[in-house]
Amino acid sequence: MKLGELAEALGGREVEGDGAFDVRGVGTLEAGGVADLGFVRGEKFVAPLRDSAIGAVIAPEGVDVGPRPVIRSAHPSLDFARATGLLHPATRPAAGIHPRAFVDPAAEVDPTASVGPLASVGAGSRIGAGTIVHANASVGDDVVIGRDCVLHLGCCVREGTRIGDRVILQPGSVIGGDGFGYEFDEQGRHAKVPQVGNVVIGDDVEVGANATIDRARLGSTRIGRGTKIDNLVMIAHNVEVGEHAVFISQVGIAGSTRIGDRVFFMAQAGAAGHVRIGDGAFVGARGGVIHDVAPGERVWGFPALPERTWHRSQAIFGKLTELVRRIRRLEKKVGGGDA
Repeated sequence: MKLGELAEALGGREVEGDGAFDVRGVGTLEAGGVADLGFVRGEKFVAPLRDSAIGAVIAPEGVDVGPRPVIRSAHPSLDFARATGLLHPATRPAAGIHPRAFVDPAAEVDPTASVGPLASVGAGSRIGAGTIVHANASVGDDVVIGRDCVLHLGCCVREGTRIGDRVILQPGSVIGGDGFGYEFDEQGRHAKVPQVGNVVIGDDVEVGANATIDRARLGSTRIGRGTKIDNLVMIAHNVEVGEHAVFISQVGIAGSTRIGDRVFFMAQAGAAGHVRIGDGAFVGARGGVIHDVAPGERVWGFPALPERTWHRSQAIFGKLTELVRRIRRLEKKVGGGDA
């Protein structure tokens, strides 16, 4: 695309320099070529930009990009992401069912959907318009999948699951596996608790590679619209997640937890079962939530503490060795005085 065309497609952004510059692809400042488009977030990227071969950039107002043409943007990373999608549109397989796929006669697949080789669709399931079920993906019985979804290689959607529109399941994700539930029997052995509920996923959700969302013991495990789940995240049975929440890699959420809208879990954080986390809350990396978190509250550490308290405690922790020495010196002085 011409740089001017790209700027127009991004919402009529301003172009400085050669609007007819021919953009062939995207690249980093370090590795991009003379026909590539890159981006800079602010002034601190000006130095590496000077040494870059990148042909054109997206940058905020006032950032000196040298002689190269530039699209000015208040949100350069966001506009660069959109530009990447325009310059490298995703390919899709042809509509229809591959001869080596298995689709139960009692299933319904929209004519515009695609089912790849060795994929399977169980009895009573419905696949919506434009949805892609890639090779080796497995859809169980009585599953409903909406429009324009993508089920990548090897993901598994078990029976009874309900998935909205424009949902993306990355490779190896498992939706609707049994929740982890056991009781001790009279002999002290583990007796499995049947998990007879399902999973309900709203529109515009993305589930990362090898992430798991367990079916409910009773009722539904629910993931709200627009929520983004990173790789290797585990969400247990009967959890309810609101809209536009974010779970970074290796987060674990125990059963029956209630999570509000726009909640953010950083990497390796977790929540114990049956807690409530209010709208807009933030849980820092490796934070462990064992009590309710108020709306908008930011917590860190284990057990999770309010952000300011946690930072203060970390500052004190770093001084503990010296504090112990001082206490011991004081004890000697006091002991010597008494003697």
